[in-house]
Amino acid sequence: MDLKLLLISTLLGVICYSSAQQEGNECIKANAKSCGECIQVGAKCGWCTDPEFLKQGEATSTRCDELESLRKRGCDGAKVENPRGSQQVLKNKAVTNRNKGAKKLRPEDITQIQPQKLTLSLRSGEPQSFNLKFKRAEDYPIDLYYLMDLSYSMKDDLENVKNLGTQLMLEMSKITSDFRIGFGSFVEKTLLNPCTGDQNCTSPFSYKNVLKLTSNGQEFNTLVGQQQISGNLDSPEGGFDAIMQVAVCGEHIGWRNVTRLLVFSTDAGFHFAGDGKLGGIVLPNDGKCHLENNMYTMSHYYDYPSIAHLVQKLSDNNIQTIFAITEEFQPVYKELKNLIPKSAVGTLSANSSNVINLIIDAYNSLSSEVILENSKLAEGVTITYQSRCKNGVTGEGEMGRKCSNISIGDEVSFTISITAKQCPKMGKPETIKIKPLGFTEEVEIALNFICECDCHKNGIEDSEICHNGNGTFECGACRCNEGRIGRHCECSTNEVTSEDLDKNCRKDNGTDICSNNGDCVCGTCECKKRENPEERYSGKFCECDNFNCDRSNNKLCGGHGRCECRVCICDANWTGSACDCSLDTTTCLASNKQICNGRGTCECGTCKCTDPKFQGPTCEICPTCPGVCAEHKECVQCRAFGTGEKKETCERDCSYFNLIKVKDRDKLPQPGQAFPLMHCKERDANDCWFYYTYAVNNNTEKEVHVVETLGESICSLWHSAHDHPRQEGVR
Repeated sequence: MDLKLLLISTLLGVICYSSAQQEGNECIKANAKSCGECIQVGAKCGWCTDPEFLKQGEATSTRCDELESLRKRGCDGAKVENPRGSQQVLKNKAVTNRNKGAKKLRPEDITQIQPQKLTLSLRSGEPQSFNLKFKRAEDYPIDLYYLMDLSYSMKDDLENVKNLGTQLMLEMSKITSDFRIGFGSFVEKTLLNPCTGDQNCTSPFSYKNVLKLTSNGQEFNTLVGQQQISGNLDSPEGGFDAIMQVAVCGEHIGWRNVTRLLVFSTDAGFHFAGDGKLGGIVLPNDGKCHLENNMYTMSHYYDYPSIAHLVQKLSDNNIQTIFAITEEFQPVYKELKNLIPKSAVGTLSANSSNVINLIIDAYNSLSSEVILENSKLAEGVTITYQSRCKNGVTGEGEMGRKCSNISIGDEVSFTISITAKQCPKMGKPETIKIKPLGFTEEVEIALNFICECDCHKNGIEDSEICHNGNGTFECGACRCNEGRIGRHCECSTNEVTSEDLDKNCRKDNGTDICSNNGDCVCGTCECKKRENPEERYSGKFCECDNFNCDRSNNKLCGGHGRCECRVCICDANWTGSACDCSLDTTTCLASNKQICNGRGTCECGTCKCTDPKFQGPTCEICPTCPGVCAEHKECVQCRAFGTGEKKETCERDCSYFNLIKVKDRDKLPQPGQAFPLMHCKERDANDCWFYYTYAVNNNTEKEVHVVETLGESICSLWHSAHDHPRQEGVR
């Protein structure tokens, strides 16, 4: 790698490591003064309750640290406060498994969502997750309320709707055996009679509840048949007033806790909040029921509701809206649909002849989708959803709230995670509810917040430990009364720094106050915190630290110890000023199980050979010892000349050294090398001499230099008889 790139990558690594350290320990940074404050910082933080835990100069807040850091600093695990969140399911009725044609159940006996009630105990920063099931039940009851615009332009539509009851009952019986239908009508806020001349119409009205929800389709036909159209002076109608009353007047309408459908039929637009001012109405809609004798009586008093207000009330009352609108106003109501969850828009024919098909199609579309919503969350509480829908489809984020294409009998599930980022004021419990939009069933979740440690309950008020009762001793530390400070509440905040107090914070007259590493508080040094929360000053005068010790391999104390007051305290089996010397001798054991073959000493895990003839990692290599030449003869012969006893197995047996060929004996390495060297003279099978040197270099690599031609061809028995010396040891 290019040196420049290597330096850059190393620097970046150091920066990232440092950054991770500084960002990682949020516990120290929080400067928590009590156990309760500590555990609210995050799920990684614990509080050491050991009264003897702190070193001189360390602030009480350093009791709050990450769990592993507390362990390394010597806090026994049994003395660490680290409460965890929990959950308890209180009501877990299984979703209903029911086939079509089975015995009819009451609506309250049908369960589509599980569980129904649970309690979560939340620790700050620690999510609590649970699974929620939803199953679309077979033969689930349906209430449908038909709300119709009876302005004059809807005259022909009214004629078709008069027979809607029995026809719709027949079609809906294919979906459910428990269907009820109701009817209401609207025109506009009462101003002037819009019907002139010989037109047969009634006076305008804002909203009339004509028929409470009923299972009698013929009654629907009869009452609707008695209705007459009216009119208004401008094109937009007062339908929003009517929708609001249908949503909030549950007893008058007769809504049950079942699927609630509102069909809104018109051929015009709508008025909304602010439009009432044109008629002198300035009070905002109050979102309450104002029906007397089934008529909305406060239309002249309250303005039209806003879209947001209407959305809230429809959601609160689990009503799914179907807008049956003529072609002309489709764009307007499609925009409105985007603002109202669980609503649908269908195109109404000019005379409403297609209204039954429109309702069936819209119902199938709405009921095939489940969308979860939750009530308002307490400050600092967040919620996330993950969906597991049909055919392995999953979703996260906003898509995690919903599943589509759900048929009757299908089961889907959601994983819901709730996290408290902080404790609410006073730590009071909260309750939230989660429900599928348009359904009356819901999950009730009680949230309890873990804002204090268990040791807080055992606090000793006015404890003598806290300077004559000036604080409460709890969780291993003093929690000072108001107006008192110091580790033991020994000072009053009214006292000012004086020379006498400062003297107690100097090691001697020639040194800085608290070694310039802290502040003198009540005559006691409180050491400064470093930018890196892992680094600390300590000591009576803040003269110690845990980051200025010797390093090895760019690691503090070689990574094998801890730094205390600028001195490395080494881990077991390590020594040295930087803990970089291993006391483990296993790396020095020779093949004969002796330390360094008995010919050296083991220093920091490495053999130092004391016998100059021996070398190697365990002092076992002796290039100049007798027998070396004969030991390597056959391998040198087969590698250099392709002859000898190992000719056939040369590649397998003789690849343990590097072979270098030279032209003559003068080119062989000579004495004076930095490593032991042996000159060898051996006879081959033809009684010819060959010459080579054998050595082990400083990298413990074996090297053989050999003269590439055989010696003078005086290959005779005479040589065999007279040339007895076979080795010439040279060092």
